[in-house]
Amino acid sequence: MSQQTPVLVGVSHLEQRFTDFDSAKEPIELMIEAVKQAAQDAGSSALLDASSVRVIKGIWPYQDPARAVTEAIGCANAESVMSPFGGNFVQAVLNQSALDIQSGQHDIIVLTGAECGNTQAKAAKAGHDLGWAELPGTPDRLIGVDKDMRHDAEIAIRLGRPIQIYPIMEVALRHAAGRSVDAHLEHISNIWAGFSSVAAGNPNAWIREAKSAEEIRTISNANRPVSFPYPKLMNSNNGVDQAAALILVSEEKAKALGIAREKWIYPWAGTDAQDHYYFSNRDNFHSSPAIRFAGGKCLELSGMTADDIDMVDVYSCFPSAVQIACQELGIDTNRQLTVTGGLTFAGGPLNNYVMHSIARMAQLLRENPGKRGMITANGGYITKHAFGIYSSEAPSQPFQHADLQDQVDATLKREVVIGHEGKGEVEGYSVMYGPEGVTKAFVAARLDDGRRAWGISQDTALLQNMTEEEYCGRQVSLAEHVATF
Repeated sequence: MSQQTPVLVGVSHLEQRFTDFDSAKEPIELMIEAVKQAAQDAGSSALLDASSVRVIKGIWPYQDPARAVTEAIGCANAESVMSPFGGNFVQAVLNQSALDIQSGQHDIIVLTGAECGNTQAKAAKAGHDLGWAELPGTPDRLIGVDKDMRHDAEIAIRLGRPIQIYPIMEVALRHAAGRSVDAHLEHISNIWAGFSSVAAGNPNAWIREAKSAEEIRTISNANRPVSFPYPKLMNSNNGVDQAAALILVSEEKAKALGIAREKWIYPWAGTDAQDHYYFSNRDNFHSSPAIRFAGGKCLELSGMTADDIDMVDVYSCFPSAVQIACQELGIDTNRQLTVTGGLTFAGGPLNNYVMHSIARMAQLLRENPGKRGMITANGGYITKHAFGIYSSEAPSQPFQHADLQDQVDATLKREVVIGHEGKGEVEGYSVMYGPEGVTKAFVAARLDDGRRAWGISQDTALLQNMTEEEYCGRQVSLAEHVATF
């Protein structure tokens, strides 16, 4: 092992429970607090003299938040870095940071991020101007590329919100598994109850009251339908105020600063890949070549299989994301799939959730020396992926990294027809709800020549029936984007 071996030594995660606008801190304040707490966690204030501070982009007006962090913690000359949007970028940035430590480019790297979705929601409801800082400037470095993820065919029918797209994958999964509508709803609610159970034991979870599978799948005043088959308790919970920070150093630096060995967590391997960027181009809606190739490679680089992993946190914005990841990685959905409780129950601070899962994983690995943990990260519509393997035990070789994009790009990429007139076979759909009930369905159809087309329906009787019966595999007629059966 070289002396530049990367090691995670400081972690923190904090939350803010809103009481009033005067006392509510904005995200940059929470980031600064989280970084200071991460240094305290490691037992060394010298860690605040970082050479690079890296912020995960969020829903706030800041242009160069990392610069504000560097100035607040006393390393104003450090490199300021920001990522694009995407739930994969915490792990992707950590992968790059581990490489930067290993190469000797940096010896102390700070990662942080925060969201105040709860405060923002309350401000919107009250018509209150939060007056958050803008923090002008341009980061010294960007890690990752921000891209528009909507195909023209999706734009044409106004398809693009995660709550519209993930249910399409859920329905496709149900059809591929051969389950009935009711049986599949029971299946996914059981998975989600497992996440809720873990959240109940996580001191940093936003919702710590354990929910049963029946509560999770049953529509109620507190669990309104959002998009079939997902009620509120199967959606990511973005209405949280949460922040986190990670501090990564070289092994040599950790020794020099006298950081206790029991604090060290080694990243063993990390990988990245993206599925076909446009959802419409995917071969099908119930698999992910990027997860299969990149996740599998991460395990391979660590000399392990999924069965060798002691703890895992599977990215959990919606149940379909969990099932597809488990399917591709060979993880049994009956095992514990999270260390936090997931984005519904632990909290879903948008792009920054994975910083919380890494922090929690590090804490648990410290408590269980020698165990191995896997983090999965997902951005977009099961589009952008990053993976990491961690342990308190040093790996037998330097940190390993691989980008599997070439393999993903070589997989089938379906052509898409915009405004198709004619018949097709339904391969997935979602049904949206409004205050008065069902409002709109998005329908994906496979044409006889293998191409894909999209349609919509606002026939409420049909929409209601689509929530009760299986429509995948049926013939559908499309004309001027309208789907009829």
